[in-house]
Amino acid sequence: MFVLKILLGLAGLGVVVIIHELGHFIAARAMGIDVEAFSIGWGKPILKKQIGAVEYRLGMFPIGGYCKMSGENEFEEAYKNNQYAVSPVKGTFFSVKPWRRIIVAFAGPFFNIVFAALVFSVIWGIGFNVQTTENRIVLVSDVADEEPVYPANAAGLETGDRIIAIDGTPVETFGEIREHIAVNAEKKLSVKIERNGSIHDITITPSLDKSTGAGTIGVYSWLDPVVGVVAPAGPAENAGLKPDDRILKVNGKSIEYSVSLIPIVEEQPQTLTVDLERDGNPLQTELRPVYTAEGADLGFNFQLLEYRTPNLSPFAAIGKGLNEAWKTLSVSVKSLALLFKGIDLTQAVSGPVRITYMLGDVASAGFSNSFADGIRNMADFLCLISVALCVMNLLPLPVLDGGLIVLFIIEIFKREPLNPKFISIFQTVGIVLIFTLMAFAIFGDVLYLVRL
Repeated sequence: MFVLKILLGLAGLGVVVIIHELGHFIAARAMGIDVEAFSIGWGKPILKKQIGAVEYRLGMFPIGGYCKMSGENEFEEAYKNNQYAVSPVKGTFFSVKPWRRIIVAFAGPFFNIVFAALVFSVIWGIGFNVQTTENRIVLVSDVADEEPVYPANAAGLETGDRIIAIDGTPVETFGEIREHIAVNAEKKLSVKIERNGSIHDITITPSLDKSTGAGTIGVYSWLDPVVGVVAPAGPAENAGLKPDDRILKVNGKSIEYSVSLIPIVEEQPQTLTVDLERDGNPLQTELRPVYTAEGADLGFNFQLLEYRTPNLSPFAAIGKGLNEAWKTLSVSVKSLALLFKGIDLTQAVSGPVRITYMLGDVASAGFSNSFADGIRNMADFLCLISVALCVMNLLPLPVLDGGLIVLFIIEIFKREPLNPKFISIFQTVGIVLIFTLMAFAIFGDVLYLVRL
């Protein structure tokens, strides 16, 4: 299973990178820049085909790819020869106007956004199944032993409340609540709640979870303790539990909502005495949990709310796809700001290893339900990575596309070619920064896999 997740992750990550490089390839050809090679995958080519002036390659390592433009590193040769400026040959990268180079640099990230919008559009056009929980909440302090002052408590929220709007935006599921809270850490939010049939307005300021970089208020989703999927040959099936059973008590303690089980299983009892109701009849059984490094495996999931989205018309689907891509882009930009607020970077920043595993994990989890769910889950996560790749590449840092755009804008204002020495120093600093960040991210990835 681990190998399958890695293979699925590599395939998905490769698609996003190839889309990015395809943007550079198409823009370079359109702007009059010769492309020497376009490769799917890295390393020594195992297949290659010359078509016109371009050599198309299939690399040994199926991770992304690259677009090699003619003369894109001419500044290095000019610097070695102590030239004041690059002396480009027609058709090379530095032979065209700076604004053309800006278009080429921007095209990679732009294609990532277009890819995300198109995939979102297809998903919404086809329609998909959604499993979620309602907008009713449970206070963490009502479940956990320790009782820090969570923002939810400070704001006066109570277990059983329904959050129906945040900053004027209606919310119908706990997922929507989490989306609003996660990107608004340390910002005051106006929240509308429903309590016992009455509507109340409160304000709440999410705290910053430094292990994830997300905002949090200290609530769980309310999920009725009704058995959903029972794993074959697992603890629940061995205990005789069936879908639609309602759990009433565990070890003599009432179970009003699913997270009531947390403090019980945290004590790691060898046997759980489960009182339940099946078709209106009371039953009792003994369940023996399996404890792993990830927690207690009870062999079942609680029943989630499930519905299918409607099949949208092509125009409506495109509109929805553009909106989803824009929303994902906004969240990614907001998330960048959180990196400077003292969060634990080893947990909050993901490198290629962790992204690959997470992508494969999301896909395999979906495929365990159905082929359609697997494709949809993988497509959703690919869109997220694609947008994140766009945002990261547009940062004004050396080596990245955003750094190149800054260089070419400077060249436009100077109205003369940049000094090769300046470009070389600029790019060298970028390489050091990127490799440092990559080493840090991979270190965090290793810790992540060790924890798994």
